[in-house]
Amino acid sequence: MKRFISSTLFMFVCLLASYPMLATANSPLKVINMQVEYVTEPKGLDIERPRFSWVYALPNEDIRGLSQGAYRILVADSPEKLQAGVGNMWDTKWVESSAMNQIFYQGRTLIADRTYYWKVMVRDNNGKESLWSPVKEWSTGFFSDQQWKGQWIGTPHFFDKRSADCNVFDPWFRKTIVLNKKVGRAVFFLASIGYHELYVNGQRVGEEVLAPAVTDHTKRARYVAYDIAPLLRKGENVIAVWLGTSWSIFPGYDLPNGRPSTPLFSGQVDFFEQENPTDQEKPMFSLRSDKSWRWKNSPNRLLGNWNFGHMGGEIWDDSKAEENWNKISYDDSQWSNAIVYPLKLKISAQNIDGNILVDEIKPVSITEYGQGDYRVDMGVNFAGWTAINVFGNPGDTVRFFFSEREQDRMTFNLHSALVIGRSGMSTFKNRFNYSSGRWITIQGAKRKPVQEDITGWLVRTGYHTAATFESSDSLQNWIFNTTRWNFENLSLGGFVVDCPQRERMGYGGDAHATTEMGMLNYDLAAFYSKWMGDWRDVQGTEAMVGNMRDTSYARKAVTSGRFLHPGILPHTAPTYWGGGGPSWGGIVVSLPWFMYQQYGDVKVLQENFTLIKNWLNFLDTHVQDGLLQRFGGQWDFLGDWLWPNATAEGMNNDKEETLSLNNSYRVFNLRTAVKIARVLGESALADAWEHQAQVASKAIHTRFFKQEGHVYADGSMANMATALLADIVPSEEKANVEAALEKEILTHRQGHIHAGITGGALLFKWLRESGRNDLIYTMTSKVTYPSWGYMKANQATSLWEMWEKDLPGHSLLHSSYLYPGAWMIDGLAGIKKSKPGYATFIIQPPKAQETNLSWVKASYDSPSGTIYSAWNREEDQLRMQVTVPPNTTCLLKIAKGESALLEHVLATYRIHSDDINDTYRLPSGTYIF
Repeated sequence: MKRFISSTLFMFVCLLASYPMLATANSPLKVINMQVEYVTEPKGLDIERPRFSWVYALPNEDIRGLSQGAYRILVADSPEKLQAGVGNMWDTKWVESSAMNQIFYQGRTLIADRTYYWKVMVRDNNGKESLWSPVKEWSTGFFSDQQWKGQWIGTPHFFDKRSADCNVFDPWFRKTIVLNKKVGRAVFFLASIGYHELYVNGQRVGEEVLAPAVTDHTKRARYVAYDIAPLLRKGENVIAVWLGTSWSIFPGYDLPNGRPSTPLFSGQVDFFEQENPTDQEKPMFSLRSDKSWRWKNSPNRLLGNWNFGHMGGEIWDDSKAEENWNKISYDDSQWSNAIVYPLKLKISAQNIDGNILVDEIKPVSITEYGQGDYRVDMGVNFAGWTAINVFGNPGDTVRFFFSEREQDRMTFNLHSALVIGRSGMSTFKNRFNYSSGRWITIQGAKRKPVQEDITGWLVRTGYHTAATFESSDSLQNWIFNTTRWNFENLSLGGFVVDCPQRERMGYGGDAHATTEMGMLNYDLAAFYSKWMGDWRDVQGTEAMVGNMRDTSYARKAVTSGRFLHPGILPHTAPTYWGGGGPSWGGIVVSLPWFMYQQYGDVKVLQENFTLIKNWLNFLDTHVQDGLLQRFGGQWDFLGDWLWPNATAEGMNNDKEETLSLNNSYRVFNLRTAVKIARVLGESALADAWEHQAQVASKAIHTRFFKQEGHVYADGSMANMATALLADIVPSEEKANVEAALEKEILTHRQGHIHAGITGGALLFKWLRESGRNDLIYTMTSKVTYPSWGYMKANQATSLWEMWEKDLPGHSLLHSSYLYPGAWMIDGLAGIKKSKPGYATFIIQPPKAQETNLSWVKASYDSPSGTIYSAWNREEDQLRMQVTVPPNTTCLLKIAKGESALLEHVLATYRIHSDDINDTYRLPSGTYIF
């Protein structure tokens, strides 16, 4: 027996020696958050060389210094092959690298309309290999225009441009097909002009709402990929599409002799017997949109005309509802054949998460006004959908009016309606439009609704949240939460709008107040990549401000959307319409650089470099003696916008402060372009732009600097901060100008902010980058006008368009003042990037004297993993908890004095010391000190 045991033990030891992976434990590195092109398991991706990324779960707190030494990616065309360890599409083998994002696919050629599967294994810095990650997938769309076979189809009914309410009903389309075999794979690719919903055999496909993402329909349409195979059966099947008018009648997308003003769609699907067909396998059947599809008007119609101030709502006639319209049993013999419209539009994949319903909202009160009128308080100002059950006589029309203001029945003409069906109880629910407001007036109901009858939802793009923040200061917490609330309410359709009720335009100037805040709070790489594509589409067309439905004006007058210089930009994308100035178009330089810093994404710089060059070339045509001159029409040269008392003072002007700010911003664009060019190896352009920036800086300083007071132009916060941010101020004057800006904030304005959208965003950016937490905290701590605290004190549930309370015509849910949301993360929590993508980052808590906070705790899901920063001060003692994700390094910066008290814990990590801070290099792990 002893001999048997000894022999068995010997064989087991030999086995371990033969298989090192069995002899040693796996690496504690655990791959999570796997993405392709910044999206978790994207469908219909039209990128031939997509990028892979992942991060790591936080290991046990006692594990430190863990990093990635190598990775191996397997990609296969079936999950079975991948499970067997075969990457028949791509096997990277072991790649010695710490990279875990921006990894380009370099395998066999991807085939359109296929699903691919991937997994990754990594080796850590100790030589241990991890377990394989879970298997993830993505599916492809189409890589060339020739692969799209569907025709554009619609109805013969066109929008009457003279109509206050849309005259076009939201049409139904259906097609009956017969399948002789069970289907393994069928992906319906659906592009539409106007929103759409897809149904198969009566069942709605997918949970995305208001699809697809908003797009410039003078040039492009985007498709969504729907997996319909699970809903198909052998024999007869019905595929149905419901179109919503919406953006199909937006006047900014009208072209002379162009696309008709009516909702349209183009779609196609190939039916395969196998779930994962081979490269050569042909479909057993194909379906395309063509004239054989049948259509009928649905009982749903847009109210309003999808124009400035008239976004309206929708009316649902429940008396004409047909529940079976999209089922096999329905008789469509009385329907008409679709009309084919030959369009020349680029058809692209959506490549971002679609819109989703979040944050279910219930009423806080319902008040009866008499005669069938009821006032509903939803408790919060929001943009999204509502579902309302109402009772009445069959055929009665019940109306719903939405308002941001308690005293107003309706704001911005937002209203919907419902015709009661045969049962006497019907439900209104949005489908192809959305409302915005806090109060709903119900007119014409026969019974008072109860709370259970009414539900609201915020609607936004389906990106993931990426940050948490909490502090000892309730006002700072309110500002953080409310900036996020605004952002989410404004980010519907793959871009950020100025307001969801009056305009719904993607203003570039406003983006300075939202982009960095957005990227420090949400996972927005795909979202902003899409929006930069929108800016590429609109370049070459001037802004639109007037009535684009007036054929004597549109595309003919100044600011009417004429096709001018190839570098000119409108002030909004993809929407064209609206006024602005150089910092509106200039976002095409700023945003790609912000994205590169945030995500380490070089591709976004490459894709937009021509856009940037053309924009700067356009500005050059309006430069004289080193200074940018006013150009365009009345609404093309705005400077700062919506500063305190701006309406009374007049914002659209030719004053020196406007010219100064716009010139300083041009230099900021030039200096940013220099950095971009150097990353891309474009040395000649970098040198040329650097020279232009120097010439312009001297001209600006000569023209606008006032030695008395050491200020630029009017000495406003906007002008001073932008001159500093653009590095215009000569070195010998920098300290004086900084002191003058501080005096403007603390003395002249008594600690209140006095800047608007663009000026305030640039002010906060310079203060954040200069480490002036004290000045930002002073401004964000005020509770009197003008301030965020003033809004809170006046019961605001969202941030307003203007600092003034309740000015007529201005929205109470706007993009104007969201910039503190970035500072909460990189200022108060102190989480800052050191290298692009956060492979190395900084944690630097504010100095004790900079704020009155006693504690902060926050997290940020960076592109390199979750960073956690918490600090508190008790009896002048700083205590911290820091989590550094695997494969990253933290540079912890602590002010002199406080660092001395922690030296016994951190001494071994110290790498630098100066008169202000001590810096410590922390490898991955959790630290409590």
